[in-house]
Amino acid sequence: MDAETQRQTPKLRTNLDTNFLKLFAILTMVVDHVGTVFFPQHPEFRWVGRLAFPIFCYCLTVGLMYTRDIRRYLGRLALFAVVSQPFFALAFHPHNFWEELTSWNIFVTLFFSLLAIYGVKERKWWWFLLGVLAINVLNADYANTGVILTLIFYLCRNKPWLGALLYVLSYLPALWGGSLEDPMALVVGGHAIGFEIFALLSAPLIFLPTHVEPKIPKWFFYAFYPAHLFIIFLVRTALGI
Repeated sequence: MDAETQRQTPKLRTNLDTNFLKLFAILTMVVDHVGTVFFPQHPEFRWVGRLAFPIFCYCLTVGLMYTRDIRRYLGRLALFAVVSQPFFALAFHPHNFWEELTSWNIFVTLFFSLLAIYGVKERKWWWFLLGVLAINVLNADYANTGVILTLIFYLCRNKPWLGALLYVLSYLPALWGGSLEDPMALVVGGHAIGFEIFALLSAPLIFLPTHVEPKIPKWFFYAFYPAHLFIIFLVRTALGI
């Protein structure tokens, strides 16, 4: 986020180095997706991937606070949700593409999460209800987690200690929510912990300033998502997977 944009809105007390955060998030996302497609027997890839989504939700919340035009922001998310959907289905479900074409990608979740949190910000509660309802009806990726996280990040934007506390509490159910039959679970002493617990590792990056902010065009992050999905599809096609 550039300095001019930051000056136009009261400074938040959480991490504003959103370009750095997004770079970190897409890296962990790629690890997650590569593991899902090519190394499903190694849960470590999926564990690393749990760090990505909370960071995306946090950056979404910061974007809401600093955007000059919420309609354009929502429009960009909607555009790339549509563009990414066939690549999402091809990357993960190439053998039953048409059946999985409505297994919605993360941009859909982010779009309706932003709509919901915008409703809270502006006290236009019908937008909040529409966002929550749409996420549940569409069964979008990560579902209600997006709304829960964006609510935490927005409501606690100037109280990092409270945001961090609620963030940790939101993932604590994973401690007893795992299953020994789930290959993604973390097994400690014969007890299965849900792999969502690894999302807690994102907390320091979200709530503590990093003072690292590379200059990257915002469109890079939007375009990267469908591009990396298409590459995964091409590689798995070449490998006959």
